[in-house]
Amino acid sequence: MSSLVLAGAEFPAAGLLGLGASYTLVSRLERVAGRLRLSEAILGLVVALAADSPEITSAVTASVHGQRGIGAGVVLGSNVFNLAALLGLGAIVAGRITLHRRVVILEGATATWVAAVTVIVVWAGWSAGIGVALVLIGVLPYVLVLVSTSAMLARFGISQSVTQWLRAAVVEEEEELAQAIQSRAGGRLDGAVLAASLVVVITASAVMERSAESLGRHFGISSLVIGGVVLAGVTSLPNAVGAIYLAGRGRGSAVLSEAMNSNMLNIAIGLLLPGIFLGLGGPSGDGILVAAWYGCLTVLSLALSFAGGA
Repeated sequence: MSSLVLAGAEFPAAGLLGLGASYTLVSRLERVAGRLRLSEAILGLVVALAADSPEITSAVTASVHGQRGIGAGVVLGSNVFNLAALLGLGAIVAGRITLHRRVVILEGATATWVAAVTVIVVWAGWSAGIGVALVLIGVLPYVLVLVSTSAMLARFGISQSVTQWLRAAVVEEEEELAQAIQSRAGGRLDGAVLAASLVVVITASAVMERSAESLGRHFGISSLVIGGVVLAGVTSLPNAVGAIYLAGRGRGSAVLSEAMNSNMLNIAIGLLLPGIFLGLGGPSGDGILVAAWYGCLTVLSLALSFAGGA
């Protein structure tokens, strides 16, 4: 009984501590990135990775302790939560999210590819190594577009019309990210606070995972609910709060970028990379269900975003 009470106290305490540390982590990371003079598009990726640290840590911790169902549930459930909360709830709060269609296509191509790979890997039981290789096929060109100038893209044999279209999409995305992310230059103190915040986030997320697992085991709650609903929802709250803030300011493309980049990083770092060393486990009905839900919701979200875009 004492261990149950301890787990019941640890979960909310670690959740609140992790949420506060996540906010500090992202804000300090923006300042450090400003000092390094990263482009807005790359900064958006870095900030998405920082905001994803709770769910990634929870997923990896679960996998390390042999709870692969919970680990996969956290990642896939977080991705579903991101699409519903970041885009859906953001649109409800803002009344309407205006998107640039070029940004929808640029972000959507990579997001759809990663979602399709995830569904196939989970459904067919392919190895995590194959999944990582397939994800990289879609992600590397996306990153290349973000960091390349028109001249650099031309060297890869990309036509002038396609190059102009890609650069226009990146510029539209960066214009919104520049307004959404305050990347003023930071100092040495920011780097120290960033490192301390990261340690707190990782520790709090690990405690949340272990306490949630204990509570779920005691009350007979399935790993799908523990990972795909409880942990996924709690660890994704920092992303949801940020999306609502951006949507309220009319930064629709920044919201879309946050959601898609977050999901891409969750799959790559929270599921597939650990899976290379720890394994993904065999196909399961719960895993296939959540993966299919994530894949379908990705396509639906992008279709609606494009239809309502400008």
